[in-house]
Amino acid sequence: MTSRVARKPITIPSGVEIKVNGQVVTVKGPKGQFTYHLPACVKAEYSDHLLTVAAYVDEKLHIRNRGSVHVLAGTARANLHNLVMGATQGYSKKLSLVGVGYRAQAQGKKLNLSLGFSHPTVFDVPAGITIETPSQTEIVILGADKQLVGQVAAKIRAIRSVEPYKGKGVRYSDEQVTLKETKKK
Repeated sequence: MTSRVARKPITIPSGVEIKVNGQVVTVKGPKGQFTYHLPACVKAEYSDHLLTVAAYVDEKLHIRNRGSVHVLAGTARANLHNLVMGATQGYSKKLSLVGVGYRAQAQGKKLNLSLGFSHPTVFDVPAGITIETPSQTEIVILGADKQLVGQVAAKIRAIRSVEPYKGKGVRYSDEQVTLKETKKK
């Protein structure tokens, strides 16, 4: 019994180097270099531009639920696939600002936001992330690490999350907001 996700091998595109050293997998590509530590019950093998992930049960490891080993193999495969895609293509998230006077402006490693507060908000951009503002109401977050791109987008969104009655706030560009009906007299 193996996870369906873990059974699929990861095809490594040209220009990406993979090194498997025990439980540490290193992915190096044009967008950056990443290391991933595999769980103790998961092993990875690389040959002929294919990276395979498999679970194994070692009697020395005292694992209560043997089924969870296979789940970990699927999770490790998904994380490795995200690293390979990030090292080659990168990831992006797009946010849009909805509201009168809501503006964003990227200046180097800082993002200046005017979101209806009495003062402008300055967001410090972490290393490995670039932020672009094609217009005053759009924010594009770019980076090679999928988890970090999503985390930065969520932090920016949390500064002024979408208000449920008028729909004002920071939202993902593909987010559907259902507005509540106001109280009737």
